Amino acid sequence: MSLRVVSVLSAVLALGSTAAPPAVAEGARVDYQEWRSTRLLQGAHEGTAPVPGGLAIRRPVGVLDGYDYARWTSPRRVTGFAATQAVASWNADTPPGTWLQVELRGDGTPWYVMARWALGDRDIERTTVSGQSDEHGSVDVDTFLAARPLRAYQLRVTLYRLTGTRTSPLLRMAGAMASAIPDRFTVPTSAPGVARGVELPVPRYSQNVHEGHYPEYDGGGEAWCSPTSTAMVVEYHGRGPSADDLSWVDPDHADRTVDHAARHTYDHDYRGAGNWPFNTAYAATFGLRGHVTRLRSLSELEGYIARGVPVITSQSFREDELTGAGYGTAGHIMVVVGFTGDGDVIANDPASPSNDAVRRVYDRAQFENIWLRTKRHRADGSVASGSGGIAYIISR
Repeated sequence: MSLRVVSVLSAVLALGSTAAPPAVAEGARVDYQEWRSTRLLQGAHEGTAPVPGGLAIRRPVGVLDGYDYARWTSPRRVTGFAATQAVASWNADTPPGTWLQVELRGDGTPWYVMARWALGDRDIERTTVSGQSDEHGSVDVDTFLAARPLRAYQLRVTLYRLTGTRTSPLLRMAGAMASAIPDRFTVPTSAPGVARGVELPVPRYSQNVHEGHYPEYDGGGEAWCSPTSTAMVVEYHGRGPSADDLSWVDPDHADRTVDHAARHTYDHDYRGAGNWPFNTAYAATFGLRGHVTRLRSLSELEGYIARGVPVITSQSFREDELTGAGYGTAGHIMVVVGFTGDGDVIANDPASPSNDAVRRVYDRAQFENIWLRTKRHRADGSVASGSGGIAYIISR
């Protein structure tokens, strides 16, 4: 049931860490900024121009391997604190013959490639780029790890189309989440809030129903917690692939939209379907908004539930740390769909034997801790990392 295994926080949380007890450690610092709609007019344009819905290629400024390209660079974003990580997000349409590249840089750093992306897989292999490391930082799959405090950054998106054609990608949004999360094994439990007693009618899909399906995409369904969760939320919002889109999927497979999501979120370098922004970018191709961020408490997450927005979360835990799960995991994705009247978490957990078993109720304190912590103990006593509150926000 693996997905995006969170293995990156320990190396960067040493920046500014203190010996303060976890319960009184400085709170999480998170800055999410996006450029969408008219805000995409800001920044530097090299051959890009506004069109209805976003930015497209107006006049190519170069050619690469048979593709013409144009480029947009964001304004400089000041984070307001010494960030240790950054994760880029984007929403875009990539018709056949087109793709895009997303890059990020901090003050004084080179550009780092965060993604080479298209919804389809016939023009390029959708991929992140390994081997990017220097004195300023490194890229671990979808996350930039700052070796020095990151106080400002820029994004750059290059749009590509086959030379001699007029079709262009459409960039509808580019954004990034910068964060600095305290180094902590435990977090205080937040008080239940505005979403007590609210449960959203999110479809329930089990990843394990897809065991053995299309092993070329992350080993098959037993590893598809992220695309399964994304498919649930996309369909909750009334969107999803068409019958023609699904024509490649075996008609005997149950919940074929899950197979489709796995193929179209697959990262060919990471060799998995758990790339965080690949999942939100996939969701956005159905006319939704999607981005990756960190949240600081279940109280903050409750605000989304109260507004009708389910939240996809990333967590890792031993079996004894989450009562009722029945398993332990080094990294897993599930969907928070509501809260009981007492404030406990109602989750659609795809690591379930059947669709009927997907709905789970998890203890608030246990869930909040395994989701927000940055460090944890394995069963053998060794120390591993946690997600620090990673969330996919997918909305209309």
